[in-house]
Amino acid sequence: MEWKTAVTDILGCRYPILQGAMERLADWRLAAAVANAGAHGIITGSISRTPEKLREDILTCKEATAGAPGTFGVNLSIGLCPDIEKMLEVCIDEKVPVETSVYKPDALAPMIKQGGIPWIHKAARVKDAVHAQELGPDAIILVGVEGAGIKNPDQLPTMTTIIWGRKQLTVPIIAAGGIGSARGFLAALGMGADGIMMGSAFMATRECRIADSMKEAITRLNPEDPDLRRRVLTPGPPRRPADPSAAETAPRETDWSQAVSLAAGVIDHVPTVKEFIDGIISEANEIINGWAFLKTR
Repeated sequence: MEWKTAVTDILGCRYPILQGAMERLADWRLAAAVANAGAHGIITGSISRTPEKLREDILTCKEATAGAPGTFGVNLSIGLCPDIEKMLEVCIDEKVPVETSVYKPDALAPMIKQGGIPWIHKAARVKDAVHAQELGPDAIILVGVEGAGIKNPDQLPTMTTIIWGRKQLTVPIIAAGGIGSARGFLAALGMGADGIMMGSAFMATRECRIADSMKEAITRLNPEDPDLRRRVLTPGPPRRPADPSAAETAPRETDWSQAVSLAAGVIDHVPTVKEFIDGIISEANEIINGWAFLKTR
């Protein structure tokens, strides 16, 4: 079937699947692999570190994805990305979509809107998404507490967040937080989302720049593990981002677990990015075809 939603219309990708802006990992190579597989890849601006390097990374990614069925954009994490306004200028010049995140995007909103590029904002709470919606983004990413990354003590579970958000938002919603399989993909769409974003699941792909031993360790994680569960589900005050000056350094063996969400429960092998995305789409089609209640309509 054709997976056409408001998100594919906004971004121009074949599938309503977005790769997360993983700190220190989401470089142009991973973004290109995702775009070439038909989804939407993300270059994390703080990895590029300077406007000049970001432009170089964007141009390289454009060359690597020429004719691709998917697309890519740039994440600008407020408080983490250095020279964020100049980084935004580069994105506008190169006409690539922008994803803002971490804090309120009020200061950047006028520049983004004037630049005329697709804009998605990522929020952890519905009330923050409602505020951001007033600034005019094309879509909102809502992240449930099952997700990794910068946490907020007021985050709710993904299911509650998406359903509650759907009641209050008029813009398209992209669900994130503990999603890593076809069933999570379909569940998000059923809750009212127009697409999904995944981070941890892309960590366990061959193209991600962490050690193979780390990827294999992710496949062995159990969401019932008390350490993983406690870390993900009981966040304290919002965790400050790492020093941007260290953004180009890939995670060490000792800190990979701090970036993994409860999506670990469905990550059981290390595929290529294309194998992973193709697998989600293929299995989603199989699941829908097997739903007997749809055939009674």
